[in-house]
Amino acid sequence: MGWGDLGVFGQPSKETPNLDSMAAQGMLFPNFYTANPLCSPSRASLLTGRLPVRNGFYTTNAHARNAYTPQEIVGGISRDEILLPQILKKKGYVNKIIGKWHLGHRAHHLPLEHGFDEWFGAPNCHFGPYNSSDRPNVPVYNNSQMVGRYYEEFGIDKKTGESNLTQIYLEEGLDFIFHQNMAQRPFFLYWAADATHAPVYASKRFLGKSQRGRYGDAVMELDYSVGQMLAWLRALGIDKDTFVFFTSDNGAAVMSGPKQSGSNGPFLCGKETTFEGGMREPAIAWWPGHIPAGTVSQQLGTVMDLFSTSLSVAGLSVPDDRLIDGLDLSPVLHNNTLINRPIFYYRGNEMMAVRVGPYKAHYWTWSNSWEEFNRGINFCPGQEVAGVTTHTQQEHTMQPLIFHLGRDPGEKYSISAVTKEYQDALSRITAVVEKHKKGLVPGVPQLNMCDMAVMNWAPPGCEKLGKCLKAPKSQPWKCDWPH
Repeated sequence: MGWGDLGVFGQPSKETPNLDSMAAQGMLFPNFYTANPLCSPSRASLLTGRLPVRNGFYTTNAHARNAYTPQEIVGGISRDEILLPQILKKKGYVNKIIGKWHLGHRAHHLPLEHGFDEWFGAPNCHFGPYNSSDRPNVPVYNNSQMVGRYYEEFGIDKKTGESNLTQIYLEEGLDFIFHQNMAQRPFFLYWAADATHAPVYASKRFLGKSQRGRYGDAVMELDYSVGQMLAWLRALGIDKDTFVFFTSDNGAAVMSGPKQSGSNGPFLCGKETTFEGGMREPAIAWWPGHIPAGTVSQQLGTVMDLFSTSLSVAGLSVPDDRLIDGLDLSPVLHNNTLINRPIFYYRGNEMMAVRVGPYKAHYWTWSNSWEEFNRGINFCPGQEVAGVTTHTQQEHTMQPLIFHLGRDPGEKYSISAVTKEYQDALSRITAVVEKHKKGLVPGVPQLNMCDMAVMNWAPPGCEKLGKCLKAPKSQPWKCDWPH
């Protein structure tokens, strides 16, 4: 989902009334970032509070490559990582994930092995439909057992875009909130719907309703769902006791074309790039009676902050045996304080750029390869900026490209290296980078190896459904990450 997809950020069709209202009742973050321009690493960072290069959600198979968890991935979230729900358990929290997990699909990587008590959703993205002899359809789990597969028991009509999945996810969410409230138990709900990921889908009630096509229909249904959950918290009388945060895992996938992707507003490029369009996200905090309504915070925030902030809200401390990249934003939420901090833009094993204050320095630029680009895959359609959106990996470490994101949010006009402004900004940024690199101990990369034998052939529960498939012989290989 893109920064420019919400009415409150200027989307012309104004089709997100519930999210816009959530912002009016809470705090809007125009400078909020994901930890990576791709799904799996950013989700790993949200739940660990750590950059992907620390938590292992990256690859070293090639320089500066985005990597995620497709069906053939061998790795997933490491047992050495401590996830948010594991710590919340100490205070008696009941933890549920609804929707896309994407942190590894082999048994020991699944949510119930990493602090979640309940799960309804899928381990991978809803690509498909697949041929069972060659690549199985992705399973949908209810807790530890599969209850069907995408495109089979859980239909997605690729032709019309119709699917009831978001509706099912909403009902699961409302039901979970109701039961935890009845039992008077504190809860953590990670609601991770994926309808805006290509192939986009929406239920019949929303299909054809948006001015923005099928992608807009999906956004409208997500907006409706968030509205329903907030209304449910109010109806149950627990809105003042519940901290809610809305954001996305990466920017709009502009390479998917106008029918399958959203808008990144004024920002450059989109998903998979470390330009602003790939990593700056819509973000709204809501907590009636605690967060002053109608506030716009200029705080530089990141999904990793949700780890530290959630623990703080629950009266818990972050682990002290590892480096946590997320900040506790409680002072920001309550008093609109500003905390000075940098933003690091990583692509795989490489720190591509850094933001300090309004300044962003690019140490490497790359959109995607000429090979991909010549096949019609364009990460920056209609937005080529000479010397910036490069199709070869360009190193600028000796003289970084520096942009002032206040004046130039689209990263179109780099500041001249001969100016005092450039020299002042560079000296500030250099100090931050040196400190960061000095303390950086990369984690063991989890996304290097692939094997057809590890795909979702026979997930737990497949016997009851008669859905077990025969796995091929194990033949591991080094995954190829073209992006």
